[in-house]
Amino acid sequence: MTIANKTGEPGAFSRRTLLQGSAAAVLGALALAGCSSSDSSSSSGASSGTSGTSSATADGAAAAGSVAALAQAFYNTLDDDQKAATLLDYSLSNAQRWSNLPQGLLTGGAGGAGGGSMPSGGTESGGTPPSGASEGGGTPPTDATGGGATASSGGGSSQGRLGINLGELSDDQLAAFTALLKAATGTTAGLGYDEITMHLDADDYLGENGGGDTYGRENFYVAILGSPQDSGTWEFQFGGHHLAVANTYTDGALVGATPSFRGIEPFGDFTWDGETENVFKVKAAALTALLAGLSDDQLASAELADVYTDLVLGPGNDWAFPTDYEGVKVSTLSADQKKLVLAAIATYVDDVADDDAATILASYEDELDDTYVAYSGTTALTEKNDYIRIDGPSVWIEFSMQNGIVLSGNHPHSVWRDRQADYGGTQS
Repeated sequence: MTIANKTGEPGAFSRRTLLQGSAAAVLGALALAGCSSSDSSSSSGASSGTSGTSSATADGAAAAGSVAALAQAFYNTLDDDQKAATLLDYSLSNAQRWSNLPQGLLTGGAGGAGGGSMPSGGTESGGTPPSGASEGGGTPPTDATGGGATASSGGGSSQGRLGINLGELSDDQLAAFTALLKAATGTTAGLGYDEITMHLDADDYLGENGGGDTYGRENFYVAILGSPQDSGTWEFQFGGHHLAVANTYTDGALVGATPSFRGIEPFGDFTWDGETENVFKVKAAALTALLAGLSDDQLASAELADVYTDLVLGPGNDWAFPTDYEGVKVSTLSADQKKLVLAAIATYVDDVADDDAATILASYEDELDDTYVAYSGTTALTEKNDYIRIDGPSVWIEFSMQNGIVLSGNHPHSVWRDRQADYGGTQS
């Protein structure tokens, strides 16, 4: 599917230099680490608020070049109001402030610098949602509990995301943020940092092709929860429509990269700023290859009895992992089929920094024989209600096809969770 840009021009805030800035720009931002900048694009109250006064600081010891040091460098480019909105206490309640919805639909009002309002009916399409579908998390599996858990129905906190939106940031601040995001995410083509840059282009595309100012990269938020340093626990939080990055660090090491939400509309090829992009190409290809590699008997074992209209463990359904495993057990598969399962898992794990991804993937490989693959709908993973799940002692990955909201056609919701390490293991 190819979706052409109707306008042929990027939106006013497209700025492909954002998240694709030159090395010189990034180094310049780091040089500002000791200075506070008041040259933000906007300080008009678009920041998402939180109650209370934070005790977190951004001046502790942090190894040079680490994610913590780059978080401090980004923080030190902000003005006082931006700092207060961005650096918040680490807690489970703050960490849970993520969603698949645009900010404007969460808050029922301004969606960031654009100030978009919630469409009538509270759905992304404006007006009545397609039958049986909404961006808010959908409905539970038809006549099912999904092995003990129901599909997400809320889309996240009604208070909206924490932090400041990208629409508030100056070029220097954006460059510092880019350095931070690059350090926290992977370098594999089509995944990690590369996937996120395309994701932001896709949301700009939605804004220009029917979505309005509720959509676009200016409506994505960044927050630092806890003190970014080499001791203690803190989280780098970044997200917006169909995207949630939630990396938790303890004593300088990544201890949790989940929940990690990825969805995309448009699904497939689209043209933006003169380039053809496909945000979910790598993930979708790996998941379909996994199912295509199963025999008819294995597919029969893997097929779920119920219809899944959305994710079981989407936003708002934290620590609600099913108690029973369903599908075909990976220990029964051939060596080549096992490689396909691991390759599919890797397309999610490789969204985090390369060294961290290698460590996580190795642990999932150790548990691979006790992991299960299950699906419902068609194996093409292109039709509404097509669904696939990878469920192991630790790893949990879901992919679910939804009706289009802004555009015609279908689009996926997807989440990577970890039974042990969601929110870095923080459960209360």
